[in-house]
Amino acid sequence: MKKLSLLFAGLVLSASTTVFADVHLDTALEHATAALAAGKAGNAPSLVEHAKAALDHSLTASITAKSVAKNHIDAAAKSLQTGIDQGALNQLDTATKAAEESVAHLTAAK
Repeated sequence: MKKLSLLFAGLVLSASTTVFADVHLDTALEHATAALAAGKAGNAPSLVEHAKAALDHSLTASITAKSVAKNHIDAAAKSLQTGIDQGALNQLDTATKAAEESVAHLTAAK
């Protein structure tokens, strides 16, 4: 009976970490999409603000993600950092392209 209880507890914990990653992944995708929209609108400060929020959530999601999804989340985080750096320098074309790449990776991770 103890083994069955431990197995059940493990399954519940496993399912909860997946939900945890999904919530952060969804939020990261929302902010990355907002960063992309800001870049297309020519608003560098907004792009940077949303890219930073997306980066925070994507790094949190990466902690519990596995396999291919983790690879996409990590690639998105790299693109978001590029977007933040380029946006801070007011290089909107490069920052917007980086935001677009991050949206593609986060979408693929889902």
